[in-house]
Amino acid sequence: MNATSAAVATAITFVWLGMVLAISFLEAPLKFRAPGVTVPVGLGIGRRVFRALNTVEAVFAVVVIVAVAVGAAPAWIIGPTAAAAVLLLAQLAAVRPYLNRRSDRVLAGENLPRSRSHLWYVALELLKVAALLALGIGLLTV
Repeated sequence: MNATSAAVATAITFVWLGMVLAISFLEAPLKFRAPGVTVPVGLGIGRRVFRALNTVEAVFAVVVIVAVAVGAAPAWIIGPTAAAAVLLLAQLAAVRPYLNRRSDRVLAGENLPRSRSHLWYVALELLKVAALLALGIGLLTV
């Protein structure tokens, strides 16, 4: 893999990983424990934060895919690259729309039980973290 493509893909991968870890596993759970943050306020904040995160993730995914493709990456780099992109796509296309509809209902005043769909998002997030970690480590070795 050429040095420039590897450097770009590595940097973006580790920034992407850091953003996911910081937002999904630190900010998101802590916001609901802050004094005065109600469920509707937390949902409103969370929707904006995750919309921004997912937008940046989509851009990062494209940049990494292009860097890996242009840089003629070895086959063992393509797997985790594809995995991270597919997992992000699954979150955006399969889980987020349901969570958005549900949060719309809560914000409209409905009192709903906790959603199991959120657990699907978290499971995909954990798998994406593993894929990004494997990708980043792999890129450091090329």
